[in-house]
Amino acid sequence: MSVKLLMNWDIKPGRDQDYFEFVVREWVPGTQKLGLKTTGAWYTVYSRVKDAPQITTEGIADDIDAMRDIIASIEWQTLQDRLQEYVNNYHQKIVHVTGGFQL
Repeated sequence: MSVKLLMNWDIKPGRDQDYFEFVVREWVPGTQKLGLKTTGAWYTVYSRVKDAPQITTEGIADDIDAMRDIIASIEWQTLQDRLQEYVNNYHQKIVHVTGGFQL
């Protein structure tokens, strides 16, 4: 059964340009190379919800074992370390794919 990795974070103040360059040049290609299929990404410009994340993204793996292999890999940790240079309040969770938007 496919599983989804839900991730959200906020871009550090003043790091927007560097963040977006990193995402396009390293994050997306790197996660795809690991086998994480990006299925959505949202950028929140305005929210009435207090502390709503600025960025929400999701990726799917074939099953829980594949997802565990991805997030246990050195390559994933390297991408995570690089991402942390540009973001705050990073959170992630793994859920079973049910279709549609999931929180």
